[in-house]
Amino acid sequence: MKKLPGKLHIISLGCPKNLIDSEVMGGLARLSGMTITDEPDDADTVIVNTCGFIRPATEESLEVILTLAETKKKNVRNQRLIVAGCLAQRYGNELLAEIPEVDLVIGTGEVGNIVRHLRRSRRTAVITRPDFLMSADHERLLPTHSVTACLKISEGCSNACSYCVIPSVRGRARSRRPDDILREAENLVARGIREIILIGQDTAAYGRDLKTRPDLQELLGALASISSLRWIRLLYTHPAHISPGIVETMARHEKICRYLDLPVQHIDDNVLAAMNRGTSSAGIKEVISMVRTIMPDAALRTSLIVGFPGETKRRFERLVDFVRKTRFDHLGVFTYSREEGTAAAKTPSRITQKEKERRREIIMSEQAVISHAINQELVGSVQEVLIDAASGQGDYPFVGRCRRQAPEIDGVTYVKGPGAAVGRFVLCRITEADHYDLYAQII
Repeated sequence: MKKLPGKLHIISLGCPKNLIDSEVMGGLARLSGMTITDEPDDADTVIVNTCGFIRPATEESLEVILTLAETKKKNVRNQRLIVAGCLAQRYGNELLAEIPEVDLVIGTGEVGNIVRHLRRSRRTAVITRPDFLMSADHERLLPTHSVTACLKISEGCSNACSYCVIPSVRGRARSRRPDDILREAENLVARGIREIILIGQDTAAYGRDLKTRPDLQELLGALASISSLRWIRLLYTHPAHISPGIVETMARHEKICRYLDLPVQHIDDNVLAAMNRGTSSAGIKEVISMVRTIMPDAALRTSLIVGFPGETKRRFERLVDFVRKTRFDHLGVFTYSREEGTAAAKTPSRITQKEKERRREIIMSEQAVISHAINQELVGSVQEVLIDAASGQGDYPFVGRCRRQAPEIDGVTYVKGPGAAVGRFVLCRITEADHYDLYAQII
């Protein structure tokens, strides 16, 4: 087939799961002959891989699209603008109708067909069933010199949380075969990757849709046997599906970071039932106790939603008390966003945006105190640190992460001392700490 001419620039918005789709599209385009450029003004085609999970993400995506549309008007290259991703899946035809500068809109099910769409000349929206599932045969366009990469073990979600649009834009849960995942992991390691982060909409539910019923603990054990892989990190484990076997496997293998992401969203039983979370306050507390019994030194991350319909003052106070008592190492808070097409959108919400923001600030203030205290306890300890980049700070010229810190969402570790270099793992002693970040001297 004739090679694709021209230069392509991809803008990826939203979560790491979306970023992998961007990497797959970039890899397919490059294999078809296109040159990938880091400069949008230098590109013949720009793909915006959008996020449309909640209203702020939708607004950010629209802002980027409209900015590119304005730039396109002045661009002498007759640049093509393609909109992909979750927002495209939700509102593809509306985007095409409302923004004349957009040449093509493709949904999440069309990631694997990007080359075919890049050859299109007709202005159209292609929104099909969201059933794409990548494989190890899809070569990803990874950042140059990166030693960390995410690995998507599943796509879609079958949990049907009442506030969430993911099942409609990503489809039902679909797990990749274990052998395919292992093949991709080995490919990544061969390309210089030393830290693999396992992601999916619900990684703890991995394998339930496959006939052979593989499970996450088997997959973790197999990944830990890859010789040149240094760290394995696990994100997005629904508390209703995490099992003692998964945690015991994590504790047994040195390569698996003792770090667990448990997005609990709330702790009040009435709110959890309205969210259709499939678990209870007692169930969440039991899981946290189980994790801390098996892995006492595990770093726990969670995410919460405040301002959900029915979150009374008392129910919110119950959530604040839970945060104080549980002492998560890392915590993020979202204000409830009423999303069209979800079950919760039919429930009238009497909580103002101002009050939602106030509740968010209360929890984040509580967490800042907790995080600061936990970080202070780490001063004097020895931690293995992966150097990610130069920091630009004179006193601590490098910045990296220890095992208890995931990229982009947690704090970082600033490093000084001999032998530091981007991509290296170094043993450090923690010398200082603030609310979210650590400071370390190489031993």
